[in-house]
Amino acid sequence: MHPSDRQALLEEEFLLVRHSGEIPEVALHASLYYLCEDGEGPCLRLTSEEIDCLRQAALARYREIILRDLEPANRDRSLFRGIRRANHNWYRFIRFSDSIGEPYGEFRLKAIEALVGYLRLELDEVADGARAPSVNCTAEALLTFALAMGLDQARIPAGWERLCLPNR
Repeated sequence: MHPSDRQALLEEEFLLVRHSGEIPEVALHASLYYLCEDGEGPCLRLTSEEIDCLRQAALARYREIILRDLEPANRDRSLFRGIRRANHNWYRFIRFSDSIGEPYGEFRLKAIEALVGYLRLELDEVADGARAPSVNCTAEALLTFALAMGLDQARIPAGWERLCLPNR
């Protein structure tokens, strides 16, 4: 295989993983299978750098979808999945990051700021009557998510509980 053909295949798979759906790790495994094991694929032996590049694409996608669902400007858009989905994707992201030995401390801080900003704006807009609450999880689930991210409970804006769904 010509090196430029190999590079083109890897770039295509990178883009597929980077712009995958809601579970980037599944797209990563599908790409690795296609590139290395699938009888209809190119049957490559990937270098550790090539594998890491694909893993980084999955991590970038996780970060993107977590922040997408913590972005207040997305609340009324069809791509928005809400805090409940950000919570699920956070756990997937952490599990995946840990499994490949990738630190996530810097992103954790960014996600915390996004969550606090979301809650502050939501509280203001709901109090002003500008909108109904968009938080799609219970107070218990939101608090568990915030604490799992490492958010100091004292930084969660007062009154946040009233934005949440009732316990069932």
